[in-house]
Amino acid sequence: MKGYDQEDTICALATPAGIGAIGVVRLSGKNAIGICDEVFPSKNLSVQNANTLHVGQLEEKGQIIDEVVVSIFKAPKSYTGEDVVEISCHGSPYVQGEVIRLLLTKGARMAKEGEFTFRAFINGKLDLSQAEAVADLIASDSKASRDLAISQLRGGYAHRLKDLRDQLIHFASMLELELDFAEEDVDFADRKELEKLIGTLHVAVDQMIESFEFGNAIKQGVPVAIIGEPNVGKSTLLNQILKEDRAIVSDIPGTTRDVIEDVVNIDGVIFRFIDTAGLRESADIIEEIGILKARQKAEMARIVLYVLDASNTNKVLFEKAVANVPSNETAKTFFVLNKIDHMDPHMLEKLKVDLVSKEHLVYVSAKNNQGVDHLLRLIQQHVQSGKSEGQSVTVTNARHLESLKNCKKALVQTSNGLADKRSSEFLAMDVKQALHYLGEITGEVTTDDLLGNIFSRFCIGK
Repeated sequence: MKGYDQEDTICALATPAGIGAIGVVRLSGKNAIGICDEVFPSKNLSVQNANTLHVGQLEEKGQIIDEVVVSIFKAPKSYTGEDVVEISCHGSPYVQGEVIRLLLTKGARMAKEGEFTFRAFINGKLDLSQAEAVADLIASDSKASRDLAISQLRGGYAHRLKDLRDQLIHFASMLELELDFAEEDVDFADRKELEKLIGTLHVAVDQMIESFEFGNAIKQGVPVAIIGEPNVGKSTLLNQILKEDRAIVSDIPGTTRDVIEDVVNIDGVIFRFIDTAGLRESADIIEEIGILKARQKAEMARIVLYVLDASNTNKVLFEKAVANVPSNETAKTFFVLNKIDHMDPHMLEKLKVDLVSKEHLVYVSAKNNQGVDHLLRLIQQHVQSGKSEGQSVTVTNARHLESLKNCKKALVQTSNGLADKRSSEFLAMDVKQALHYLGEITGEVTTDDLLGNIFSRFCIGK
């Protein structure tokens, strides 16, 4: 890939920039140990065993730069598959800069974005989907997103894709063989077995495509839109969920005119709660814009909390609210009957009887924090239920989703070709297309532009 010369020895700060207890400077390449030897007179690193630590001083012309710990990893048993040295120095930005400057004077060059992981990919230590999982793991901000990234990094996703590709490759080779013996009119590829395999692959690819909604929500944070008419307690509910006064609470209708958004971690899953303007007819242009935004947020959310005033709701008003939910086929709507503290127990029980419905009803008093924890448990359980039972692979990457959708089209073409009894030549083309799109995910099929786009999003030291 352009600018990523593998003959060079590269170095970079592998820990965040800034003041800290320590900083780690990483080198990778055939001269990594030799370069470090030139500035580390405390020991001859070239003769030391792999996977060892060495305490000593970095020096330049007899002047001590820092006291450090040097870790040695030798090819091929290292992250990049090359010789790797990691220098743990003190966390002063000045000291870190001096260490890197010293290594550059001895022949190393600064690593580019993601170049360490790129070398791991090129050297067969990771496939492309695992390399992308490294970036996801670094960016993970919850237990759920971390677990998904680790699962992908450990190769569960890659192994599933490899199984699919290996089976397709067998039939592709048989179809190619038929082309070599076209004049003999011989079938090497069993059409019934191929049809059965295509059906199995179709199901597997469909499951992975469907898993993206869950995986992407976990990775990006689950969007939860809080909507409803003015003065039903939307802002009070948001404040109670966030445990802080994030939204202004007022008896004046139309107080919330813009979208207010904040995040909460519930049992390892990040939720993005969005308070919106009250839904009503308004002559106020600013409020009307807020109402439009409210509907747009509800249409994009994965979960919608439609808040009603329980003390001012009956069956007719509830059915009107159900009909007024913004269109969003992928979202789960919870109807939250708020202000139950304003009702006597008899009236509350009567309301519950009147509103027997298939819709999900939750009764709360946001003001008194009554029923809010139950609501949050229901939300969390709903998200977890989004992962199909027995589904071992969860797709979180939009690039992978696009390749899977293209693979699905190729599988449909293959099925149609089998049904129409098309010749081996056309069947082989469709099977090759499916193989191509699966290979895009794991890196068997790549372009410099694709690799450049992926690795440019990594931090320098990774």
